[in-house]
Amino acid sequence: MTNNPGNRYKYLDALTTAFVVILLVSNLVAQKACLIGPFAVSGAVLLFPVTYIFGDVFTEVYGFAASRRAIWLGFFGTALLYLMGTITIALPPAPGWHNQQAFATVFGFIPRILAASLAAFWTGEFANSYTMARLKLLTNGRMLWTRTIGSTIVGQAVDTTLVVFLTFAGTVSVRTLGNMIATGYLLKVGYEVLATPLTYVVIHWLKRAEGADAFDRNESFNPFSFSQD
Repeated sequence: MTNNPGNRYKYLDALTTAFVVILLVSNLVAQKACLIGPFAVSGAVLLFPVTYIFGDVFTEVYGFAASRRAIWLGFFGTALLYLMGTITIALPPAPGWHNQQAFATVFGFIPRILAASLAAFWTGEFANSYTMARLKLLTNGRMLWTRTIGSTIVGQAVDTTLVVFLTFAGTVSVRTLGNMIATGYLLKVGYEVLATPLTYVVIHWLKRAEGADAFDRNESFNPFSFSQD
């Protein structure tokens, strides 16, 4: 990657770091099934939707290129977490250390879930940022709520459908699969819709603080293009 956009802004690198940290923590706490009201959900539902809010902030304030950079950093950070978890579990425990099973429970990622999570994260985040950028051009920067909510509707549809399908297809009935997708999707979208006022505050503050308001009129939306010009 060239011409790191973080060099031109005061807060972009800190926000990117926070994005990656939240993503990694989400993957670690995802192992626990939690009961929230009548719903049994992964612990990741408490944090993972925040990554989409970060995606909206990156795209709205700094542009699609900054969002693309953050997504790739998050992708490789998550892959490294999975790899090191697998390697460390495989190493024999030292004499007197009796927590191997607990460690394996937290850091042991099933290959199918690993692949599903990475594919869903990468595809969903890019769908979210692409939709955000395109809607900003269509609205000429007006009606911020239409793109924060619109991008969430698209991105979470891609993410939730992929992660549930790739993880559970063939192991549960089609009806159960559909219910899991619908429940996860509605919870994530509802979460981010409720967070819209906070997203507004953060975006408007950053625009003033950074003197930035990106419009991706000449941007390449190719996720594999890393030019920042």
